[in-house]
Amino acid sequence: MRDPFQNPFPGDDAARRSIWEMLVPRDIDAFLAADWSMVAEDFVEESFIGIDGRREADPDKWRLTFPSLAEYRDEWLRQAQDFARQSFAEDPREAIFRTTTLEDIEISGELALARKKFDGGVKKANGSFDVMKWQTVYYCRLHLGRWRICGFTGYLPNPMG
Repeated sequence: MRDPFQNPFPGDDAARRSIWEMLVPRDIDAFLAADWSMVAEDFVEESFIGIDGRREADPDKWRLTFPSLAEYRDEWLRQAQDFARQSFAEDPREAIFRTTTLEDIEISGELALARKKFDGGVKKANGSFDVMKWQTVYYCRLHLGRWRICGFTGYLPNPMG
């Protein structure tokens, strides 16, 4: 059984381990704290692009919702602050880790494609369930000595099709 808190990449695979650390624990902890400063250095601001798949399998329905990092940051903060105002019947950090999988990272030179998937959710205090069932493909680049996000296509259905 997979340990959702354990980096799945071997110790001698520094690139994939670094990308996983950026996209899983650091991202989750920053989101739960609603603190963009915890992840701000994980992005390449120049030429950043974020595509919102709108949970649609048809690319004709995808939108260029985040043509800049500032626009993505503002939406990320809005979502994080909204999440922080909610009450949960379980530890949301544990639930998000359990829901998150990132085991497929393709690297070619100084570029990487990371496929992060969400399949599950968080039990809310009112008895409802906050469903997390989508996936994001991150475009990463080795920039100024470390791996950073230069864009993504996200909010895609999981599974596709």
